[in-house]
Amino acid sequence: ITPCSFLPLAIGSVSEFLLLAFADTQELQLLHFALFLGIYLAALLGNGLILTAVACDHRLHTPMYFFLFNLALLDLGSISTTVPKAMANSLWDTRAISYEGCTAQVLFFLFFFGAEYSVLTIMAYDRYIAICKPLHYGTLLDSRACAQMAAAAWGSGFLNAILHTASTFSLPLCHGNALDQFFCEIPQILKLSCSSSSPREFVFLVVSACFAFGCFVFIVVSYVQIFRAVLRIPSEQGRYKAFSTCLPHLAVVSLFISTVLFAHLKPPSISSVLLDTVMTFLYSVVPPSVNPLIYSMRNQELKDIVSNLFAYVHLQH
Repeated sequence: ITPCSFLPLAIGSVSEFLLLAFADTQELQLLHFALFLGIYLAALLGNGLILTAVACDHRLHTPMYFFLFNLALLDLGSISTTVPKAMANSLWDTRAISYEGCTAQVLFFLFFFGAEYSVLTIMAYDRYIAICKPLHYGTLLDSRACAQMAAAAWGSGFLNAILHTASTFSLPLCHGNALDQFFCEIPQILKLSCSSSSPREFVFLVVSACFAFGCFVFIVVSYVQIFRAVLRIPSEQGRYKAFSTCLPHLAVVSLFISTVLFAHLKPPSISSVLLDTVMTFLYSVVPPSVNPLIYSMRNQELKDIVSNLFAYVHLQH
């Protein structure tokens, strides 16, 4: 060991990172590849069907489906940022990802992830207006307002991603280049740095945490008002219909928030490479592939239109 080995690695000296290897044998790596391929294809199919249905059928040109369209786009972007590289590494028996590729993964994953959280918050507002203030729905959520809210969601996600990515990759690295995760994730990169975080990163984390908590409170308050309004509906059929429009969104939000909270706020005493990998898989891969299923199961209108699409394609062949 030379004295130079104790010096921080300059940013430019790191040409690549090593991602977590899921298995030691080629057979298990191919099994991992097949598992991720199946999940990725399911996500492509489910979100692609939602995008096609909303874009092609004028009956779905409403605020609720406009935001669902945005959610499907973000889900596709999110899972396409992480899973293809993991599949390629398993297929070609390698762990390497270039420095530029790692930076791009962090940037795009934070972008899609942050924008998705904002869109889910907006969708809670959409359900609140539809149920609690139905007479003002067309005014408060006209096409211009919907476009502005969607642009704000995408813009906030991009700004958040730029700030965190720039701050993280400006840190000098002292502890090699091996990441205990199947994609580049900020907490794993911080473990390689000479210090746990920079003052700028701490400020950005506080701002992001405040924003995330504000969105969470907004969602909770919206649903408290929604449930109060639904319980005042006199007919049982009316209550069931109102609940049915909210349950898919509530299920998606619950899955999204619960997995993220447990992954990042679990006690250090129970932390391990396996548990961290499983929890990261649950919040980064599962929601984009499951969200279309959740929405289609409880939405008869969407199911009918998707069935018509399949029937049309079948007739064409």
